[in-house]
Amino acid sequence: MKILSLLKVALVGSVCGLSALSAAKNEQPNILFIFADDLSYETIRAHGHLDIDTPNLDRLVAEGTTFSHAYNMGSWTGAVCMASRSMINTGQFVWRTPRKGEDFKPAVAAGETWSQLLKSAGYRTYMTGKWHVSMDAAKIFDVAVDIRPGMPLDVKEGYNRPVDEAAYEAGWKPWETKYGGFWQGGTHWSEVIANHAESFLAEASEDDAPFFMYLAFNAAHDPRQAPKEYVDMYPLDRIELPENFLAKYPHQDDIGCGESLRDARLAPFPRTEYSVKVNRQEYYAIITHMDTQIGRIIDALDKSGKRDNTYIFFTADHGLAVGHHGLIGKQNMYEHSLRPPFMMVGPGVKAGAQIDTPIYLQDVMPTSLELAGVELPEQVEFKSLLPLLEDETIEHYDAIYGAYKENLQRAILKDGYKLVIYPTIDVLRLYNLNEDPQEMQDLAKNPEYAPKVQALMADFKTLQAELDDPLDIGNPGSPDITVKPHRH
Repeated sequence: MKILSLLKVALVGSVCGLSALSAAKNEQPNILFIFADDLSYETIRAHGHLDIDTPNLDRLVAEGTTFSHAYNMGSWTGAVCMASRSMINTGQFVWRTPRKGEDFKPAVAAGETWSQLLKSAGYRTYMTGKWHVSMDAAKIFDVAVDIRPGMPLDVKEGYNRPVDEAAYEAGWKPWETKYGGFWQGGTHWSEVIANHAESFLAEASEDDAPFFMYLAFNAAHDPRQAPKEYVDMYPLDRIELPENFLAKYPHQDDIGCGESLRDARLAPFPRTEYSVKVNRQEYYAIITHMDTQIGRIIDALDKSGKRDNTYIFFTADHGLAVGHHGLIGKQNMYEHSLRPPFMMVGPGVKAGAQIDTPIYLQDVMPTSLELAGVELPEQVEFKSLLPLLEDETIEHYDAIYGAYKENLQRAILKDGYKLVIYPTIDVLRLYNLNEDPQEMQDLAKNPEYAPKVQALMADFKTLQAELDDPLDIGNPGSPDITVKPHRH
């Protein structure tokens, strides 16, 4: 189904209490949330976009319902994952969700974070992996182990590579443990998550209490390291260059995607076909390696005897470019970077189904709370997906909003069109997503589309006011494009 037929013109609230999806159960369902990092919607083989091996994620696609157009609302920092994770744990929209530790204190004190709300309903809560939120995970989960930072420690050898084949042969390799990163500690971090999940699920098999598992992979974030056998699965002649490949994005230096951005420096400027193929090779390898660990987690759930009363959610905090449009990171308004995959499996969820209605990935939070029978606090602004699962034609969001930093980038997606706004350089880009899903034909300067641009800009300004967007679009100021490394 096309986006044009699925974007709606009204907002609806979620249904209170347990929905029909779980009404047949006499006990609260378990919630297994698997969260990846830097994972574009296109990276699941079953979705039909790329030649990539993801057999276990394909299982989730076959066994459940895919939301094909899940979006991240944006970020106020170069560490887009940090804003995304703040939103998912508080349920608040991007400009209202906390940014710093002090800002989280009211929600934590009120017991209104995602894990605390489930804990108050009798859930045993468990977290392992990437956190990257400025509150203490150990204080809001019953169990939190191996809490990881925003990204593994990188090294200078991992940047500006590969310039050419000779430089590749002499340089950094994804499987070399001497550089640390995902190998720090002796076991690849993705494998550590699977190890912990297996242990917890073995314990849960003997426990009558429902559980909430928050399993957060650092993969497929850089440094994109994986065992050599996984890299060898992707010889360069298997890697196709993105259709919208560019050597340089024309506005990269004005919108915070040039050499001032850490992520952008992973590959050489200008981009070459060879460097992008190698970066994509390593991206696919760490994804397939993560997929193997996800298979272990699903198998452990099956073995625990808890599968029949468990909802599995899989998504990521945002997408990633890795060569699309001349970009490498996620700090942009294109589909490859705004959209992660999103699958849901569980009792009453249709198998092999797809819903194309645009959602926000953070809708997983109120969805799980509704399944658990938890009343949503007033602060939760995202919407439960259960009405969509029960009726594909139901209305959801009026439009999808995107933002990067206070004044650098904005976007609105509505009625099958996307308007991208670069305020500090007074540039607009318009795409018809139904006819141009790769966003290669900018219609903004075409006089025929002037009414569409005007209508979307008016809608954007309305949405901007509703979301407390700090941008003065008529006077955005100078671009602040200094983006520091995102450590936590």
